[in-house]
Amino acid sequence: MLLRVLLVTTLFAAASGVPAVAAPADPWRPKAPPLSTPWTDEVGPDNALPEYPRPQLTRERWLNLNGVWEYAGGDTPPQRTDERILVPYPPESALSGVQRHDDHMRYRRTFTVPPDWAGQRVLLHFGAVDQKAEVSVNGRTVAVHEGGYTSFSADITDALRPGPRQEVVVAVEDRNDANPYPVGKQRNNPGGILYTGASGIWQTVWLEPVPDAHVAKLDITPDLTGFDLTARTSARSGERVEAVVFDADGTEVSRATGPSDVPLRLPIADPHLWTPDDPYLYDIVVRLIDGEGRELDRVRSYGGLRTVRLVDDEQGRPRIALNGKILFQHGPLDQGYWPDGIYTAPTDEALRFDLEVTKRLGFNMVRKHVKVEPARWYYWADRLGLLVWQDMPSLPIDLADPPGSNPPPGEQARANFRAELTAVIDQLRSVASIVVWVPFNEGWGEFDTAEIAELVRRADPTRLVDANSGVNCCYSLPDSGAGHLYDDHTYVGPGSPQVRGERASVDGEYGGLGLVEEGHLWPGQPQAYEMTDSREALTRRYGEVSDELVRIVTENGLCAAIYTQTTDVENEVNGFLTYDRRVLKPDLAAVRAHNLAVIDAGTP
Repeated sequence: MLLRVLLVTTLFAAASGVPAVAAPADPWRPKAPPLSTPWTDEVGPDNALPEYPRPQLTRERWLNLNGVWEYAGGDTPPQRTDERILVPYPPESALSGVQRHDDHMRYRRTFTVPPDWAGQRVLLHFGAVDQKAEVSVNGRTVAVHEGGYTSFSADITDALRPGPRQEVVVAVEDRNDANPYPVGKQRNNPGGILYTGASGIWQTVWLEPVPDAHVAKLDITPDLTGFDLTARTSARSGERVEAVVFDADGTEVSRATGPSDVPLRLPIADPHLWTPDDPYLYDIVVRLIDGEGRELDRVRSYGGLRTVRLVDDEQGRPRIALNGKILFQHGPLDQGYWPDGIYTAPTDEALRFDLEVTKRLGFNMVRKHVKVEPARWYYWADRLGLLVWQDMPSLPIDLADPPGSNPPPGEQARANFRAELTAVIDQLRSVASIVVWVPFNEGWGEFDTAEIAELVRRADPTRLVDANSGVNCCYSLPDSGAGHLYDDHTYVGPGSPQVRGERASVDGEYGGLGLVEEGHLWPGQPQAYEMTDSREALTRRYGEVSDELVRIVTENGLCAAIYTQTTDVENEVNGFLTYDRRVLKPDLAAVRAHNLAVIDAGTP
């Protein structure tokens, strides 16, 4: 029976995901974070995110390069590495052992290519490096990458030298909001709703052996009767792709063969659809074969069958439908920050934890706010059953300026935004749980809104586009009418937007009820949109806001709502959870009952 992807990746991690070489002789020490999480003390040189990092394209052989690296940083590019850092935690984090921001960073380590990789090409992968990275192996440049949220790889085979010892150096520049790149809420001077930046390497670094002709990427597009699968390969003429789909019991349910880089149709009889209540995933095995039928490469993946589109309800109002049926989507704003790892969750268990709490609270959706997560976060959303609204990280603006006074982004910033936006969509297009793309938030760095919305639609016509979440507020430009959704932000709210033409109406943000939990606070002045003084008061106010939301859903045809927020973040204390994830502030049962009532009110 075919192993489920979870078991496969766990076994891969146990067998192959250890550091490639022992830690350097000089000591590494974690720093003390302002707040620790339940997972802080689990992190160390032998346990720095050891899991297989790419669940939708897995191979049995790989080598994890997370662990202790040599490091140096400063205002100018350093030439030597005289400190130690724990990769992949950003230098600003306590877990890194550095706990400061450097505009320029230099990482170095050595590694050994396993002897049984002989005759294979060797790929070096980076989950994400913020913002500009140049990678060298044995003194030879193998990759230059810009943008902090997308993965990149390099074939380093020709840079390897005889003997076991190989050297990799990564030179990085990251000035946070001083550079014209998407940064989300990262700032050099954090405060309020803006947070500590996360520079340099902040996702897993790893090696992988592949044959000359190999599968480089899988694009998996579901519908209600099967998958369209395109294998991007390095194949030459005469080589073909074979894809096989298996159900949860390991039974083959579909098979197709055809050219690489061309969609294969994989129809499934009696399809089992993916929904938040039943997040069913099929396993997929893809082989690259030569003209004689011999296997050249094999990878494993998975997919879920679902569609998302707008349909009219009985009153003719546009509503969001999952798998052809109207489903009210209700979830929290999820910012993905950690007091010990900043942008990087301390462990895979921690990464999963926030999503598990979201499910227990009765939500069926989560909005990933102006950040792109590692691939394993989306894997857990797929497996646990949470719809995802994916934001594009915002270009930097100065929130000290009043609305209307921020200059529009310059040409370089616009070019960087477009490039990274399309790269993010391409990177995440096979994720079953993502149903909405959100290019702009409250006008932060907004430009050419209708054009950008159309760019997103063309890049991925299978999902909905929320052109500007919070189009009614803040720094937003005048409503362009673009996209599929009219998105209202009202605090505490909830907002009551009316249907606008052919667009469905949603509350992209509301809530923000705060509670201070002493002993669980980030240094600084706590803040929220409305403070409460006890767990009971917070729970009561949440119920009152939810009851009002039920009324609006019933009367206005609102089709989605997003509450601020999953956790406290730095000085914001309006989370369900404290920033250290140690306290769930409101009563879980009461919140769950209210959330289910909202979903029920908006689901015919």
